[in-house]
Amino acid sequence: MESSGRPAPRVLFVEDEESISEPFTRSLVKAGFEPVNARTATAALDLFERLSPDFVLLDLSLPDGDGRDVCVEIRRRSDVPILMLTASGTETDRVVGLELGADDYVVKPFSAREVISRIRAILRRSATVAPNIGAGPIEIKDLTLDVPGRKAKLYGTEINLSRKEFDLLAELVRHAGEVVKREDLMADVWDVNWFGSTKTLDVHIRALRKKLGDSATDSHYIHTVRGVGFRFALPEVADRKP
Repeated sequence: MESSGRPAPRVLFVEDEESISEPFTRSLVKAGFEPVNARTATAALDLFERLSPDFVLLDLSLPDGDGRDVCVEIRRRSDVPILMLTASGTETDRVVGLELGADDYVVKPFSAREVISRIRAILRRSATVAPNIGAGPIEIKDLTLDVPGRKAKLYGTEINLSRKEFDLLAELVRHAGEVVKREDLMADVWDVNWFGSTKTLDVHIRALRKKLGDSATDSHYIHTVRGVGFRFALPEVADRKP
């Protein structure tokens, strides 16, 4: 990675196995990142609070706790991108991590090149602005979306959305009434060259539906178009008057 005059992105790498942390830390440095290492959940939260990293690479299995709990606590404090590392290839473990607020997951053993590519892709998407659908808040039935302020309210109460959930909602609202293809959502919300699992999209859609009060049998907002993608159900999007 060539120097651009900007500070190197700081990556908090939470991993207690030296056989993994040491070689991958060297790979991060070589790729132009500034790694900060933590081997315990306690150290991870302390370093996160003190150093405000740009990215968190988080192992699920830690000697003094569960990486899932660390993810929840970090997400409570910040919208920083989180990539989870798991030794389990089971769908349940991966889905739980995503539902807790992780941006994606990688199953061990992993390729340093692949993980660094994912970090770059996630950071690249994090730096973009949410879809431009108007300068002020918009209202669709009981939903109010403030894109510049990155806030959403349902029945007047703010919904606690992760960064990816908000970006998905904004993208679907921008195309309200239209079918948005799965691959377009992955490209627009994650990255045009994304090569991670599309299960990431499904989990975030499911979490977003839950927060909007939708269900598989009674969906007011997000409809699935099988084999194609998703549609935000209401076609009329009107800017709310200041």
